[in-house]
Amino acid sequence: MKTRKLGSGNLEVSEIGLGCMGMSWSYGPPKDKQEMIALIRYAVEKGVTFFDTAEVYGPLLNEELVGEALEPFRDSVVIATKFGWQPNPGDSDRWSALNSRPEHIKRVAEQSLKRLRVDAIDLYYQHRVDLEVPIEDVAGAVKELIDEGKVKHFGMSEASAQTIRRAHAVQPVAALQSEYSLFFREPEQNVIPTLEELGIGFVPFSPLGKGFLTGKIDANAKFDSADFRSTVPKFSEENRRKNQALVDVITTFAKERNATPAQIALAWLLAKKPWIVPIPGTTKLDRLDENLGAADVQLSESDVATLEEASSKVKIEGARYSEFHQKLVGR
Repeated sequence: MKTRKLGSGNLEVSEIGLGCMGMSWSYGPPKDKQEMIALIRYAVEKGVTFFDTAEVYGPLLNEELVGEALEPFRDSVVIATKFGWQPNPGDSDRWSALNSRPEHIKRVAEQSLKRLRVDAIDLYYQHRVDLEVPIEDVAGAVKELIDEGKVKHFGMSEASAQTIRRAHAVQPVAALQSEYSLFFREPEQNVIPTLEELGIGFVPFSPLGKGFLTGKIDANAKFDSADFRSTVPKFSEENRRKNQALVDVITTFAKERNATPAQIALAWLLAKKPWIVPIPGTTKLDRLDENLGAADVQLSESDVATLEEASSKVKIEGARYSEFHQKLVGR
């Protein structure tokens, strides 16, 4: 697999990474640990060098899984993880409290290092912007961790262009991770131009629209109570029925190019900018192979324009998060 550099820094990764969240959290009950270790190691064999996790996934389980799976390959892979949440036992969602205070960042970084079985965190994202802590203090804390050799690169997630600029002035931001796909193109308005100007890489999560763009989820699909999509307005039965028109557009486009809808959705991202690296997640080997096959689908500028023209005619219905989590993005 080819590699890409995230922005103007020296962070080089496979052009498609692997999001590991769903192996432990958010898309139903945790999957079998040994099966997931095997899947992660299979991804390494296929050329994937970029793996994404976070302390809150599980919580804590996913970092432990990724750490064990990748320990034999430590020198040849890049592991990204995230900070910024803390347990909040008094809340119905016990990890719904944000905390990016410098002392907290430094404490949880030590814990993540142990779970990941590494000496340094390759890419350390602030998971969500904490309005109680100046972003300059957050960037400064990560800068100190970098100076100490415990972190290699600073990242942000779901931050606004203005906040990215402020953080970048204190400690260069290597990559921004945010949702971006044909199902959600809002970053094109302000965020992507800012990243290009500052030389920051972009790591789209949910590049397959939380599975919707694969064409395997229709209005009749049922979600487990542990699957967060059961609470997402965009995934209500009514909105899935309306949003199916986008999947139909992508499916038609894919058939004309002997590819799957998922491969077209990923190939579109790869064609947008040379510093964009999507991280589709999966728990299935055949789906992993399908996703990685997107690297072989080359879309021309004309292809991209044709796909965007057709897909932009579809009005997407529903918010992408529940009310609580919607408040935490774009800050």
